[in-house]
Amino acid sequence: MVRICHISTVHNRFDIRIFVKQLTSLQSKYECHFIVADNQKNLNGDVNFWDVGKPKSRLHRMLFGTKLVLKKAIELDCTLYHLHDPELLPLALKLKRHGKIVIFDAHEDFPKQVLNKPYLNPVVAKIISIFMKSYEEYVCSKIDAVVTATPTIRNKFLKFSKKAVDINNYPLLGELTPLDKDWSNIKNEIAYVGGITKIRGIEQVIDSLSLLKTKSKLNLVGLFNEKNTYNSVIKKKGWNAVNELGQLSRNEVKEVLQRSVAGLVTFLPVPNHIDAQPNKMFEYMSAGIPVIGSNYPLWRSIIEDNGCGICVNPEDPEEIAAAIDKLIVDRALAENMGKNGIRAVNEKYNWSIEEKKLFKLYTELLGS
Repeated sequence: MVRICHISTVHNRFDIRIFVKQLTSLQSKYECHFIVADNQKNLNGDVNFWDVGKPKSRLHRMLFGTKLVLKKAIELDCTLYHLHDPELLPLALKLKRHGKIVIFDAHEDFPKQVLNKPYLNPVVAKIISIFMKSYEEYVCSKIDAVVTATPTIRNKFLKFSKKAVDINNYPLLGELTPLDKDWSNIKNEIAYVGGITKIRGIEQVIDSLSLLKTKSKLNLVGLFNEKNTYNSVIKKKGWNAVNELGQLSRNEVKEVLQRSVAGLVTFLPVPNHIDAQPNKMFEYMSAGIPVIGSNYPLWRSIIEDNGCGICVNPEDPEEIAAAIDKLIVDRALAENMGKNGIRAVNEKYNWSIEEKKLFKLYTELLGS
């Protein structure tokens, strides 16, 4: 059986895109290894985890983490390596020099993403972004393929990479879909699931809660990535309407979505968001609840064209509040939008479709 290895020093070892979707699919055909850096030790199974140790800091990870990863990668001696972090790009070239097949997985448009890092000075961020764009283009022109999380990012890589394929972050069929849902008995609750940051619109969402005529509650699932943002929003009037649930398991997330009337994904208009396809958008659809999303053209083509939610100005708390109130009051509308979301996921936005594209790429690179 051909040995393949995925590598990430940034993501959780049970990351939805890497482990739950890609590796869980690939292990049926390949001997799968996953190099991580989380201090949770090695673990053998259908997917073999190899832990190189958690770095002391972000800088330590970027300066020294790659050396440890390269040592383990060479030791494993796999045929194909699939890298998931931009800081691993230097490793890609070294693996190519060892005669390996190398894929880079662009989860985001990283040169754009760095422009909005809160810990970077804007001028420094711009310089890093320019350098990263140039280096990314150079490395990806030398390796075997690039996998991207959206068609927009894929189109960027098609200009200079040998092969680029979009493997979208669509949900697993049936994972979050409820067996039955009594819309008339659901409390006045809406949900947000995912990482919580300023640029993902949490301040405007909390402000919108204080404007609700329906006095609805927000089931807030996920962790705050910025301490300053957390300290700011907990002082807002709308925070009294928040059920802060923290990090939950997938089954617990499903339960929260089943008791919610709608799901929020109102990311602010920064460069990396306009053409993004957030996981949570499709997970809300899969869970059969309407999506309240940002009014970007791509998002509107998904949400409004499929009749599965309402698009709003993410910077306007009043508009967000109006959308929440509308769905809380009109449960028949919410239920219909939820059913439309499930239908759209079943027909075109699901992992079963993306899995076939992933297998096709691996077969092309490795042979049958």
